[in-house]
Amino acid sequence: MMFAGVFGFLTRRSTLAILLSVELMLNATDLNFAVFNRMLHPEGYEGYFFSLFSIAISAAESAIAIAIMINIYRMKKHIQADGLEEMKW
Repeated sequence: MMFAGVFGFLTRRSTLAILLSVELMLNATDLNFAVFNRMLHPEGYEGYFFSLFSIAISAAESAIAIAIMINIYRMKKHIQADGLEEMKW
């Protein structure tokens, strides 16, 4: 799952597809938190709490990123990552 996210992040041109790839990578880490918690400390809940915290952070990150994409679309009429270099400065 992590490799699919990294591959999508590196190969996609649309900022929405890049955001979905980042979300896929975050979900892979959440899955790892839950699995390693189950394997190492079956009676504890630390991995699950980290997963819930990470899900909340990724939901907030997605909302902010989509708001930024909407503003970019209003200014540029596209959301391709290739045409956004002039907005750096």
